[in-house]
Amino acid sequence: MKKRPIFIFVLVAVIAASVGMLISHQRAAPQTPEARAIANLFAQTMPDVNGKPQALSQWRGKPMIINFWATWCAPCVEEMPELAALQAEVAPVQIVGIGVDTQENIARFAEKMHIYYPLYVAGTGATDLLRQFGNQAGGLPFTVLVGLDGNLKKVYLGRLNFDELRHDLASLKSM
Repeated sequence: MKKRPIFIFVLVAVIAASVGMLISHQRAAPQTPEARAIANLFAQTMPDVNGKPQALSQWRGKPMIINFWATWCAPCVEEMPELAALQAEVAPVQIVGIGVDTQENIARFAEKMHIYYPLYVAGTGATDLLRQFGNQAGGLPFTVLVGLDGNLKKVYLGRLNFDELRHDLASLKSM
């Protein structure tokens, strides 16, 4: 009779140790480059158009369109009004602009063009972020689609095709 409680204790201990090892292994598993890029993006603090530092982590847990752009980039400037109009259409998806420019230039541009979704100033530091998302050449505009699960769903290099973007947004639930 005494062997049975010891056997049960040993069995429970072995199961608990196995579960612990499995969980530890999953946490230690290397992240994909895309997951590291998203994590690094959300670890950033950047000034907004008013120069006030903002933690990008405030957007974690929301589906997002992250648009890297510059005031001196003609295709970027062309797509900004359409992105601004899209923001009202795609809520609760959040559009965020990350500018490869100065705070002053971005603030003037946002006021002139009536861009009301959040714009942040990364300056030349955006180049490292672009590369982490696979844009090795640093081409602009560059847009990243992040799902509700926080995973990278798609990247777009060059001027956006808004029909394609709307299609991708509609299929986010299945991505």
